Amino acid sequence: MPDTLKLRLTHWGSRFYGGKGTHYRKILILILLIASIPGLITGALIYWFVGGTIENELLQLHKNQIVKRAEHIDGQFANMELAMSHGALDTKFDYSLKETDFYTQFAVTRDISKTIVLMQGAMPLAKSLDLYIDGKMPAHFNPEFSLIDIQSDEWKQFKSITMKAPNVFWTMVLTNTKAGTTTDLALVHKIPGGVSEPFGLMVARLDRDNVVSLLKTVAPYDEGEAFMMQEDGTELISTGGGSNRESSLIEAVKKEVLGRGGVQQMSFLFKWDKNTYSVSAGALERIDSRWIYVSIAPISAIKKPIVFLSQAIVLVSCAGLLLAAVLAWIASRRIYSPLHQLVRLLSGGKLTQGNEFELIERHWEHMNRESLELQSKLEQQLPQVKEGFLLQLIQGYLSAYSEEDLIERMHHYGWNTEQRQYIVLYIQLVGMSQLDTVGRFSHGDEGLITFAAANMAEEIARERFDDCHVINFHNLTAGLLISIPQGDSCQAELKQLSEALMQTINRILKMQVTITLSKATTQIRKIPLLFEEAKLALSYRNFGNENQIIDLDAFSRTEEEQPFQYPFSLERDIIQAMRMGQESEAESHIRAFMETLAADGVKEMDVQQGVMNLLGSLEHAMMQSGMNPNQLFKSANMFEQLGQLREPEQIEKWFVHKVIGPFIAAMESRADFQLKKMIEQAMLYIQAHYMNDISLDSCAEHCGTNAFVLSRTFKQVSGKNFIDYLTDLRMEKAKEMLRNSDLKINEVSERVGYQHSYFNRIFKKYEGVTPSQYRDMSRKS
Repeated sequence: MPDTLKLRLTHWGSRFYGGKGTHYRKILILILLIASIPGLITGALIYWFVGGTIENELLQLHKNQIVKRAEHIDGQFANMELAMSHGALDTKFDYSLKETDFYTQFAVTRDISKTIVLMQGAMPLAKSLDLYIDGKMPAHFNPEFSLIDIQSDEWKQFKSITMKAPNVFWTMVLTNTKAGTTTDLALVHKIPGGVSEPFGLMVARLDRDNVVSLLKTVAPYDEGEAFMMQEDGTELISTGGGSNRESSLIEAVKKEVLGRGGVQQMSFLFKWDKNTYSVSAGALERIDSRWIYVSIAPISAIKKPIVFLSQAIVLVSCAGLLLAAVLAWIASRRIYSPLHQLVRLLSGGKLTQGNEFELIERHWEHMNRESLELQSKLEQQLPQVKEGFLLQLIQGYLSAYSEEDLIERMHHYGWNTEQRQYIVLYIQLVGMSQLDTVGRFSHGDEGLITFAAANMAEEIARERFDDCHVINFHNLTAGLLISIPQGDSCQAELKQLSEALMQTINRILKMQVTITLSKATTQIRKIPLLFEEAKLALSYRNFGNENQIIDLDAFSRTEEEQPFQYPFSLERDIIQAMRMGQESEAESHIRAFMETLAADGVKEMDVQQGVMNLLGSLEHAMMQSGMNPNQLFKSANMFEQLGQLREPEQIEKWFVHKVIGPFIAAMESRADFQLKKMIEQAMLYIQAHYMNDISLDSCAEHCGTNAFVLSRTFKQVSGKNFIDYLTDLRMEKAKEMLRNSDLKINEVSERVGYQHSYFNRIFKKYEGVTPSQYRDMSRKS
């Protein structure tokens, strides 16, 4: 009976497991564990990423938005100050108003009223613009004319404000309305502008609703608050509705901000009343004061979008784990099926109850040994392995190998390494711009052209040398490694090979070729150095579309050096045309610049240095114009792009389309483009009249503006004030004359607009040497 029961249980187990071996249950358990662990790890990583990284990104995004919106608010106030200054300097508001009878001289009264209406229209933040005149007839314009009672509170306020020292300042003023007296923030400008004894005031009261709406942009959430205050903590304006809770929050944040010292730009988390807030603060520089803006946003409002997403991810992860477990159990039964069939195959159709993997391991080791032998034989027959080894060699990846190891490997790959020396030919093709015009090839076909040239080089080389190999770099360059017996001189054959290769490429591909012949070496470890020297020697080729052979054995760099003149004047013309938005003028100056730079006999390395210097000067001019080159070029590496160009036409097109065009388009889209054009006009005027006695007033009159506006705008746009720019220009012109002419020192000083004695002093101040010493130093060098 026990034996019968045992047989029945064995038969039932065999049917349940389908004749499977001992590893089935282990596999099932292992699959279930493996299916669970990735799900748990994935869910945890997703939750961490969503709850941590995205949260930090949202907070950072919120801070960046606050900074940008604060800059917009600052710009609105700055525009209001500028408009106020322009109005105060208007010729209508001169000393004649002090004696004007506004009743009889109604034309003057009407003009003043119109001017005030226009000024108020130019200041969106202003609720009203008032003009007070303390003259023969005390008057008030708002914008209509009315006499003012000198005993009134309004007139006393006007008199007290007049006693303040600054000509332009912000202050709180009282305003009488039907609902009562209110206090408004106002911008006050004494008139006439820029004088020591003003007789009137221009007062622009801010529209509280407009300012609050503007201030709400730095508090983008419904629960958020924003306010502005002075450095002493006096609150100027707030978006709060005035509730006790809002007032308490603002007071608490105000103390925290002031307690952190001087505010330039700060962001921090602030806990108050069991809530956490993101606080951003910064300074707004005004004419006579410094304001501090503060934005308060609850963290819960910022993180609300990701809380729901985090919870959803957790639920989905849990559901995924459950589904993975079920599918793993189902899949485990199918996974074992191939293993079961493999065991039956390896065991000759007999089922085994032992360890299946021992049988598989024995057969695997046997097949692996056979596979390694076959793979070794196959690698010896693959020609691309030889090329791969050579690429690794010349790129320096095999520098850790000894000379013996390299000889052994080269011999293993089929090279003859007994008593051999090695020579490198580096081939570069030029003339892509000419191919574009004839239509044979176009931009983007560089790989195809290089492939064709490499095949030609290999075919021609094998006719003259038994042991050679071509390497295709796919960028209009290729390398040729030639092995010859030690002691043999093959300079004539190499020259013939180079000439034949150049003629073939000229005839078939219609391109010019520069070939560098390296020195010979008997050490394989020095082959990478030969390639590098040959590649670097290409920079000494004559910059032009012509066939050239550079033999490093006979090449002397000191003998090849030629005088090089950088066209500074054309560089200035390019920058000037670019700033003025004259793209066609800039293009013609670029063409002239390249023609001068790439004169006969100049080397490629000199041209590359020159165009790199030009690119740096253009980026410097862009930064002086208030533009970030990284943003303009979308963080592209412009110097790397320029360094890959080898032909004058390509360089010209690249400068016009990639540098000057985007800058001009960006400048024209900016709101201050007209102001910049005015400054460019002023610079042109200075460059044309620097030798004369010019002044800020004469330059302002030429540009159709006043000296105050020109001085302020000139500093903002060019980064220098008027006098420094004029002095720098005169010094540059003087140095140019001292270097390139035999004019006497007093003649040079007169030609740059200075007296002789003053010229010597200012030249030594700027350059550290006298004009005579500078001339001697420049000629000696």
